[in-house]
Amino acid sequence: MSVTANTRDPASPAAAAVGDLVARARAAQHAVDGFTQAQVDAMVAAAGWAIVEPSRNRALAERAVRDTGLGNVPDKIAKNRRKTMGLLRDLKGAKSVGVIAEDLANGIVEIARPVGVVAAITPSTNPGATPANNIINALKGRNAIVVAPSPKGAGTLALLLQYVHAELHRVGAPRDLVQALPSPVSREHTFELMRQADLVVATGSQTNVHAAYASGTPAIGVGPGNVAVIVDETADVAGAAAKIAASKTFDNATSCSSENSVIAVEAIADALVEAFAKEGGVLLDREEAARLQDEMFPDGKLAAAVIAKDAPTIAATGGLVRPDLDRARFLIVEETGVGRAHPFSGEKLSPVLALYRVADFAAAAALAERLLRFQGAGHSIGLHSMSDDRARTLGLTLPVCRVIVNQAHCFATGGSFDNALPFSLSMGCGTWGGNSISDNLNYRHFLNIARVVHPLPPSRVREPTEDELFGEYRRRYGA
Repeated sequence: MSVTANTRDPASPAAAAVGDLVARARAAQHAVDGFTQAQVDAMVAAAGWAIVEPSRNRALAERAVRDTGLGNVPDKIAKNRRKTMGLLRDLKGAKSVGVIAEDLANGIVEIARPVGVVAAITPSTNPGATPANNIINALKGRNAIVVAPSPKGAGTLALLLQYVHAELHRVGAPRDLVQALPSPVSREHTFELMRQADLVVATGSQTNVHAAYASGTPAIGVGPGNVAVIVDETADVAGAAAKIAASKTFDNATSCSSENSVIAVEAIADALVEAFAKEGGVLLDREEAARLQDEMFPDGKLAAAVIAKDAPTIAATGGLVRPDLDRARFLIVEETGVGRAHPFSGEKLSPVLALYRVADFAAAAALAERLLRFQGAGHSIGLHSMSDDRARTLGLTLPVCRVIVNQAHCFATGGSFDNALPFSLSMGCGTWGGNSISDNLNYRHFLNIARVVHPLPPSRVREPTEDELFGEYRRRYGA
């Protein structure tokens, strides 16, 4: 189904139903347009507590796993709490109402204004954490938000909204600030919401991201992941293996920031495989890898049956039988190629890791670029190394918006308590990934900034001379 802004029927049932939701959202947004920073921050805390409160967090995690079949309850509990607590840390003390910055020397005053009604398109992989992140960011800017969940995530979102509405009532904020498309969620209603909102934030399938950009509404979309991580000869191999294993297995690899390939410099490759074994990684032989490939990628596409399942379940799906597979935390497949003929080189959304062996760092960087160009351009890359120069080389040369150094990738890419990236579940991939942003989605993306501009004092007004701007150029090139 393809729906664009040019095919909209204003009299359609979807347009009317969505129009009612958006009208209520606009009324609620107007009601809080005059809220003070303190009142806004109370709404933010309310929405945060709606998901962080332990009994609610558990209920949301259990509902998410039951409805979607993706991930596991303990890790979803940890994700809901960590991502929300980190976001609230980022927002604490941040100005989003009235004057937020003054540059007196240059006569510029910045004033935060709402964007209006936000349409948030959210995935089944994180049916609680991603909507909560979007809701909190939207409220920080005095916006209303209408969430369009994936069909499998609708029940989790409905439960989350019950909690959010109860907390908004507690602080005196209108419940219609936060709404969702009614179930059953249809693509027609989702695309209609994109058209009628003031801003679209799309996380999840590239179909939805592309539809967001085609909706005629200002949109922020994010790209797919296919994270490669380089382990070079200077790395702490045991430490790298532990971090990669923790990241790869968290919530059964539902995160787009989980490592999909590890590129090991030959000098430490065998030691890394041994270190992975100590972390529960099981290396498959060639025959086992071929059988697993047939089951994971029928017709060349990733099978839904293996997405976000644990390693023993995936091994059993592939008909692989040996004792250590019953205890495996993740599976390792040796790979040499990149592209459609080598499906393990792409995103796997499961605790299955492709292993490449290369001669040196230069070869590792070249292979990483091939992997990114095949899938995941713009997202991120990991590096385990003692060389700062190598990290900067990757940032200077590869099509990535983030180079994550000596960290567990899925925890670090979306912000962490031990790095300075904003906490987010939506990572922009820049023009490499077909996105309008290259940073982590954060509250400033939910603001309009008005600028009051005063004239500079006469002592600071000076027009440059032609020689100042063109003198060196003309002398050097004879112009």
